Amino acid sequence: MISVILPVLNEEQRIRQRLEELAAMNGIAEIRVVDGGSTDATVEQARAFPKVTVLSAPRGRASQMNAGAEGARGSVLLFLHADVALPPDAPRHIAAALEDPRVVAGAFKTWTVDDVGRSRLGPLLHLADLRSRYTRHPYGDQALFVRAEAFRAVGGFPAQPLMEDLELSRRLWRVGRIRTVDARVTVSGRRFLARPVFYFLAVNGFPLLYRLGVSPHTLLRLYQHVR
Repeated sequence: MISVILPVLNEEQRIRQRLEELAAMNGIAEIRVVDGGSTDATVEQARAFPKVTVLSAPRGRASQMNAGAEGARGSVLLFLHADVALPPDAPRHIAAALEDPRVVAGAFKTWTVDDVGRSRLGPLLHLADLRSRYTRHPYGDQALFVRAEAFRAVGGFPAQPLMEDLELSRRLWRVGRIRTVDARVTVSGRRFLARPVFYFLAVNGFPLLYRLGVSPHTLLRLYQHVR
């Protein structure tokens, strides 16, 4: 059974739709929304769903996702961003990937869309999807799923401000395999459309710098400067 962990911060425009989608899926044991200090109606909307557990944690995806994983009862942990929509048969793809005992984690391919519908840059969004088709280290927008025992064995997400998803993937490869399933999640292109140059640099340049040994704290300073 799958525990879905959803870190949120001011997602009142999206949280209801995500929760409705998850509630309609078979194979989801629980949904755990972890708020990082929203100032809008995100928490109130999440609490309106009777089978959703709402938690709070210090702001930051690593902190929030670790808090959501703690106490989760599913044998599989699925980490989902609020602006990422799963395919309706996502649990089936997850189960198929994990039939191989050597596989400890997996992720989906991405399909980035202009969900605002007002940008001429929309056709360029799918360039961001190429990464999900060749990388061995899934990013957070790929809806990473992990065997709970493997997640805890590697210590969960590292306490770092950026690249926590990449670092977790690196650690998971040390204990087993990671499989990218043949299905797509739909990813909002809002961040790219809001700041195309910044998004391109962050998504493509920062992971390379991290692999070359640049610390996540240095990357955070660059992130804030570029932003």
